[in-house]
Amino acid sequence: MQDRKNVAFGGIDLKLYGVIGNPIAQSKSPIMHNDLFGYYGIEAYYQPFLIEKGELAKAVDGIRALGIAGFNVTVPFKSEIIPLLDYIDPLAKEIGAVNTVINEGGKLTGYNTDGTGFLKSLEDEGFSTKGADVLVIGAGGAARAISFAIAQTKPKRIDFCNRSTENATRLAEEIAAHVPSSPLTLREAEREINKYGVVIQTTPSGMFPKDKEMPLHLENLKTPLVVADIIYNPMETRFLETARKSGALTINGLGMFIHQGALAFDIWTGIRPDTERMRNLLVNQLGGKRNADW
Repeated sequence: MQDRKNVAFGGIDLKLYGVIGNPIAQSKSPIMHNDLFGYYGIEAYYQPFLIEKGELAKAVDGIRALGIAGFNVTVPFKSEIIPLLDYIDPLAKEIGAVNTVINEGGKLTGYNTDGTGFLKSLEDEGFSTKGADVLVIGAGGAARAISFAIAQTKPKRIDFCNRSTENATRLAEEIAAHVPSSPLTLREAEREINKYGVVIQTTPSGMFPKDKEMPLHLENLKTPLVVADIIYNPMETRFLETARKSGALTINGLGMFIHQGALAFDIWTGIRPDTERMRNLLVNQLGGKRNADW
């Protein structure tokens, strides 16, 4: 039987990888992974796939039929995809979200590299959440992955604010099994933001092309806290810009994006890629600035 993991492009057999999500046009994953495939001499190609809401199951069937070797999952499908997979890594199962899938012999296994990627991005900037009061904005797949990872670092507490207080309450209840946690409304978070040493923005608010949006108003921000935003396009969101001008130390989403991508690449290929190469490529693509340049 023909190996359906390989797709012929111009007479060359390539393994096909990709990323599924909606929106997807802003993703720099194709640039990053295709550069790595070329650098390491791997005959493979990485393609973005826009999936309409309500069509995820059909898309996964198509992935199986085409023999796509692996793919990333981004908003809004990180949790929705779980019942469509054959196996789930224990960490991803506990988190309840998947961002990386490998296809091995037609069996799809899901992993989550977001949380570990975020912690590595903090380490790059010399920060830790150990002993910190942490506020997470959002309660989706990325928020879940990041908060479960942070819980392992023994913070003082992790609180959540979200447009849907129901989702924030549910996630806070789960995290409370590991570390003290409470849900907040957006207005409560705005009033009490100076209680926290670390604030992490995990929603799509402020992502290109809706880069004027802000998930939370920061008029009351006074304490020189650490503010992180997992968005990397633009590299400085309006939220981060406002925090920086208020005296906060800011971290954009580029480091997390690089490290979660490096972990995914390792899952697919067994190669731990050069993250400095990845960073230099993406900095050039996104405007030539790192966090230290703000």
